[in-house]
Amino acid sequence: MTSSARPLGPAGGADDPSGLPQVRPQTHVLMFCGIHLLQPGTAIATAGMIDVLARVGVGEHASRATVARMTTRGVLERHRRGRRVFLSPTPSWRVALEEGGVRAWQSPVNRTWDGQWTLLGFSLPETRRADRHLLRSRLQWAGFGMLQSGLWVAPRAVDVERLLAELDVLAHVKVFRAHVDAPTRVAELVEDAWDVPAIARGYEEFLARWDHPDPLSGAPDDLARQLWLHGEWSLLARRDPGLPVEYLPADWPAVRAEQVALRLRARYEPAAEAVAAQLVEVSEVRSVVDGRGAPG
Repeated sequence: MTSSARPLGPAGGADDPSGLPQVRPQTHVLMFCGIHLLQPGTAIATAGMIDVLARVGVGEHASRATVARMTTRGVLERHRRGRRVFLSPTPSWRVALEEGGVRAWQSPVNRTWDGQWTLLGFSLPETRRADRHLLRSRLQWAGFGMLQSGLWVAPRAVDVERLLAELDVLAHVKVFRAHVDAPTRVAELVEDAWDVPAIARGYEEFLARWDHPDPLSGAPDDLARQLWLHGEWSLLARRDPGLPVEYLPADWPAVRAEQVALRLRARYEPAAEAVAAQLVEVSEVRSVVDGRGAPG
């Protein structure tokens, strides 16, 4: 199926003066999979995925390259039914996408903070530089900020064992639950560990794009708007640890941004689901890689 509506280009349209959020093609693929392909047995034809990406302004060559990279990395798996090839997230990525969706749509406004922090210290040898990079990325996703080299802090309880289980680093990690004591001030800790102005700017830019009666009016349909919305909101969630509101500016923009995001999420869902239903298939398909029957 090919979209007949004009896709919204990467630079935005004349009726979209704020421009578009900087969302990579692979993020759009992940958002589509996380919203429409979580159910085992669901898959989308390669041509359908190219159609989806065209709706958000990604050209065919870039779409095919993105799908190929994500397949090589084990994010997507390819299945065959007859002469058609289908795509679906691998089982492990289905789990990750479901968990990521829950994390992204948790409220960023922490009004019920219990005063406790999760402290995490780690030390990895120089020979494990790649593992250090993966560890830091995983900590940032979970809302940790770096207080100083090797010492990270999060404003809530974190299941570190589950968070880091796949990284083979738990033997090098120490974790504590603690509260701040004098002479340390919580406001200074927050300022040291996180770039609060940058987090605020992210929400302000989000509001500039989305807090309108008809945001992204140049987009071809609500599926495109849904992918842009979920993609940008997920990026904001990665950067916002959910800091206690009592230590943030009184006009903290996450409050308004959350209201707008939830309203638009509900608004786009019915029409986006109808479009996706024409592209997603539920069937038993055969793996291109190993030839065994596998749910799509």
